[in-house]
Amino acid sequence: MSAPGAPQRLDTLHRCETPEGIALSLRPAGIVARGQAWLIDFGIRVGLFFVLAMVAASMGGMGNAFLLISLFALEWLYPMVFELLPAGGTPGKRAMGLQVVMDNGLPVTPAACVVRNLLRAADFLPFGYAAAAVSLLLRRDFKRLGDVAAGTLVVYSATVKLHGELPPAAPLRPARTLTQDEQAAIVAWAGRAQRLTPERLEELARLAAPAAGAAHGQGANNPASQRLLGVAHWLLGEREPAR
Repeated sequence: MSAPGAPQRLDTLHRCETPEGIALSLRPAGIVARGQAWLIDFGIRVGLFFVLAMVAASMGGMGNAFLLISLFALEWLYPMVFELLPAGGTPGKRAMGLQVVMDNGLPVTPAACVVRNLLRAADFLPFGYAAAAVSLLLRRDFKRLGDVAAGTLVVYSATVKLHGELPPAAPLRPARTLTQDEQAAIVAWAGRAQRLTPERLEELARLAAPAAGAAHGQGANNPASQRLLGVAHWLLGEREPAR
């Protein structure tokens, strides 16, 4: 168990705002998904290299030069070209449902793409992408050094759904009249309940405790999150069953 008062990272969503003022919630990809994507891309590049090596073998004296150029293209141009396409990711990333974007959620720019890929040399140090692995494990947004320098993120391409079905709870009348903003905030919190950890859910519910009915003796023995879920159900038109 964590020590009392110790800070906890309860979710890893990266929230940003586009220049148009649109709020986005992105889910950064961790070391496992990115490692699997790299292995897929590595296998593809190895296969392409063997094919190109057979082609080079039939080219005589020009074969060595062709092979060196092909090796350069596979190592450096392969990721850059795919990341600048609309899908925003190499075949390995796309297979894992990942894409590269800027910190503000916009498509990656050519300059940022070049920077993040050139710095793979630093991420590789001292061997086997050790520097990248350490950076991914220490950062909440799972950025390697190249991402930090370029201002990019590797995120899951699937849309993050902030609201879902409300968990079951007995409808509970609010302890006081709520403003429209307060009502919207409570319903939005309830819609995210299944995506939050129990600790985060309870922490947010305590902030809204005055609206959850405990002050009037309603469900005072229940956790704050359960009481606030009841208020959310009440706001959506449900009412307590007749006694």
